[in-house]
Amino acid sequence: MQNITGIMGRYLSDINLPSMNIIDIIEIILISFFVYQFMVWIKFTRAYTLLKGLLVIGAFLVIAYIFKMNTILWIVSRLAGALITAIVVIFQPELRKVVEQLGQKKIMASIIPFDSGKEVKERFADKTVNELIKACFDMGEVKTGALIVIEQEIRLDEYIRTGINVDAILTSQLLINIFEHNTPLHDGAVIVRKNRIVAATCYLPLSDNMELSKQLGTRHRAGVGISEVTDSVTIIVSEETGQVSVAEGGRLMRNVSSTELREVLERAQNKKIVDNNKLRQFFKGRVKHEEKSGK
Repeated sequence: MQNITGIMGRYLSDINLPSMNIIDIIEIILISFFVYQFMVWIKFTRAYTLLKGLLVIGAFLVIAYIFKMNTILWIVSRLAGALITAIVVIFQPELRKVVEQLGQKKIMASIIPFDSGKEVKERFADKTVNELIKACFDMGEVKTGALIVIEQEIRLDEYIRTGINVDAILTSQLLINIFEHNTPLHDGAVIVRKNRIVAATCYLPLSDNMELSKQLGTRHRAGVGISEVTDSVTIIVSEETGQVSVAEGGRLMRNVSSTELREVLERAQNKKIVDNNKLRQFFKGRVKHEEKSGK
């Protein structure tokens, strides 16, 4: 035992730890903060999926390096410049967005945790849920076709750019007017972000799912298609039958009732109450700890 302790002592004494000053600590804090903000930002974009793919490629290259796969390493070294350019091109919309958000972000508010009060956090309000349900079933009664995409965590900017900007508070009257026959905006999808209609006449990717019924038209295939590549919830109103369907996670729920549609929307709403007073939470936790210690 003493020999092991002596060996460990000699080993530890040979380790030269780098000296640190206050500037080094500040640098570590800043780098940690920006890496954390980057990971939070990328989690809510389609770039998150692409990043996971790049990590898989990176793991493959590490394996190639360990096992001395020189041909693969040589090819990668020759294509490194082109790969970096390709990554910049692929991530161009996301990179531009993060620079814009950096200029708008309240950095001090995220660093200093002295916000007060409780806050209800939700993707959209109860009024928006009611307006969506009313609009869909009112359009179903008169067999007006509709395609409504509700954004969740993954932003739908690339699909919004294919349509016409609306940026209006969501109401059932506005939705009905947009999808009315022979109006300029009725063809295509409406995209909803929070409590607003962001854009109309948007183009969506069509699903290649062969299990979908052949009776379903382009509107239903587009609704399923967008739900396959994003986490959005899509409501489809059939122009032929007036039935209301919901596409989510690549699955299509046909002929839903108003109660079922409300359940889907409330789940997507993700409502929760958050206590923002972190200082109060800190002291509350400390008081509880002292009470337990006293017992």
